[in-house]
Amino acid sequence: MGYSTSKNRRIGWLLVAMAGLLSLPLCVPPAHAQGNGGRGGTPPTPKAAAPIDLTGYWVSVITEEWRYRMVTPGPGDYLLIPMTLEAKSVADAWDPAKDEAAGNQCKSYGAAGVMRLPERLHVTWQDDTTLRMEIDAGTQTRLFHFGDWKAPDGDPTWQGNSLAQWERAGSLKVTTTHLRGAYLRKNGVPYSENTNLMEHYDLVHEHNGEIWLIVTTMVRDPRYLRLPYITAAQFKKEPDASRWDPTPCSSRW
Repeated sequence: MGYSTSKNRRIGWLLVAMAGLLSLPLCVPPAHAQGNGGRGGTPPTPKAAAPIDLTGYWVSVITEEWRYRMVTPGPGDYLLIPMTLEAKSVADAWDPAKDEAAGNQCKSYGAAGVMRLPERLHVTWQDDTTLRMEIDAGTQTRLFHFGDWKAPDGDPTWQGNSLAQWERAGSLKVTTTHLRGAYLRKNGVPYSENTNLMEHYDLVHEHNGEIWLIVTTMVRDPRYLRLPYITAAQFKKEPDASRWDPTPCSSRW
């Protein structure tokens, strides 16, 4: 399969996933384990019931919106984001030096924005009900909790509280709330603590043996977004950890 055909196939997956997200209601998925284990049996753990294997190392492949994702766009460059007037006012005041002085270098590495950065992922099972995603950009860690997990009390965080469930189509659905206000784009485009983040994780197996992870994201924020902000990112599976390179958060690149 040629590169252009392969890329078109993956883009097709993105469009299908986006269309599905548009029809989803704004709600937190039921927090119960998936699967039934047979009549009278014990349901399998989320790890054992996984219809796809997301574990391993993945590298982002950025073929669209390059100018917003590979470099920090200039002040006022907000194309494609359905911002409210308040959001524009906040973004217009963006000052990376002030973020650094306040210790907020990680504002563009929160859950609603981090998957769009150039980066590598390392996905493992932390236990039978928790999928762990380490991100080398900004040295961030996301935890996807299955089943009857209850969020602990505390202040909002960059990565928030994520509830996960397997869907019948073989997709992982993750809903994240309790997020600390941060940036959708590195030039100060904000999202608030009221943000609801919904993601779908899907695998595509190419004829040449390559495995691709497609992450489709919907961000809903009643304060800073006029409409849901829907994006998709693609990651290619890597054979090992030889290129894994954790780096600190940065306000400037």
